[in-house]
Amino acid sequence: MSIFLSPAKQFFGAILLVLSFLPGAVSALQEDHAEVEPEAEKEFNASEVILHHVMDDHIWHLWDHGGTIYLPVVVYSAEKGLDVFSAHHFYDEHHKIVEYNGYKLEHNHIYLTESGKAVLDLSITKNVAMLFINAALLLLVFLAVAKGYQKNKGLAPRGIQSFFEPIIVFVRDEIVKPNIAHHHEKFLPYLLTLFFFILFGNLLGLLPGAGNLTGNISVTLVLAVLTFIITNVKGNKGYWSHIFWTPGVPLPLRIVILPVELIGIFTKPFSLTIRLFVAITAGHIVLLSLLCFAFIFQSVTIGFVSSLIVLFIDLIELLVAGIQAYVFTLFSSLYIGMATAEHEHH
Repeated sequence: MSIFLSPAKQFFGAILLVLSFLPGAVSALQEDHAEVEPEAEKEFNASEVILHHVMDDHIWHLWDHGGTIYLPVVVYSAEKGLDVFSAHHFYDEHHKIVEYNGYKLEHNHIYLTESGKAVLDLSITKNVAMLFINAALLLLVFLAVAKGYQKNKGLAPRGIQSFFEPIIVFVRDEIVKPNIAHHHEKFLPYLLTLFFFILFGNLLGLLPGAGNLTGNISVTLVLAVLTFIITNVKGNKGYWSHIFWTPGVPLPLRIVILPVELIGIFTKPFSLTIRLFVAITAGHIVLLSLLCFAFIFQSVTIGFVSSLIVLFIDLIELLVAGIQAYVFTLFSSLYIGMATAEHEHH
């Protein structure tokens, strides 16, 4: 067996390990409700459960009785300086939120107890942990693919290399090359990384108990800002002249066009940010809402029917995961191509 298949086995083994530790989403919903109200029965709050799973958090709850991971809290304030401790200190034995060492946790934001001022929160939250996992999987997979190319130079691809090569070629030939043309080689590494980062993040987010990485607007904003920076730094003279002094347009119209063009520079990354954030978050909310029907109506029949619908929608979400990675990369390529294209004026 080829040596370069070993990292592939590690990758799929890691996926299986994660799956083995993650219970079903229905079980997680039940446990969340039980932890919030351990002492008394309370009406099921679907919105609270859905937001808990969609929003970021300082803890990562996987299952009941020891299945909660308390993530590191890293905070800085002028009054207390730098503090590092476990999020476990914010919860008592009944999982009620308590104050700790002059800090209080409210709506997943940390404040100073005395002054009420917000601190600089640099904690490893659930989405940050998912970011590290996503990056580690990308490194693991594509280092294996790179080894495959080195070992099978001039030969047909094998193993994990043969799986990812058609996807890489598709991104290069169908997304990047048509939009950036002869400049595409220098931007290809970034755009391939962008595509697979979003794709892996979308797919990992569909696992039970996983964090909503690409449904976090901070993550999508950073990705959009990276495209914004590359587009405008690499923009050539023709790109900027079309913005500030559009050729072939009468002077009075240029006064109107200039602010429109300037606004357009910033609406592009804004649209990238919102499109990915809304698409992924909306999908998660729909899935969780359907799962909540079983607890709202307390009916096995409704729970069975909603589970079947969730299974169908989950398959659609797999398609959406690929589509959103494609769309984000496509528009990024288009914006970069527009900024680097050679313009001819007559």
